[in-house]
Amino acid sequence: MTHDRIHARKPTHDIERWSVGTIERISERDGHCVFEVRTDGCDTIELVVTTAIRELVLRRLDLDDGESPIGARVWYRKHGG
Repeated sequence: MTHDRIHARKPTHDIERWSVGTIERISERDGHCVFEVRTDGCDTIELVVTTAIRELVLRRLDLDDGESPIGARVWYRKHGG
């Protein structure tokens, strides 16, 4: 399976290839993590990543202990995008 890309911090490389969105929901499906992200165009897309990437993104978000990542800003690229 090919995975999408997601960053908790603004990328420093190929910045024009990345889009900005807001996390709406995080779930699991078939052993993978699914981030539902609201785009700047107000659409909702699904980004499928590994559990390890989910943990990395959540650690890098500026969240207080116990704070939900829902509503946090992320940078993403859909596979092939």
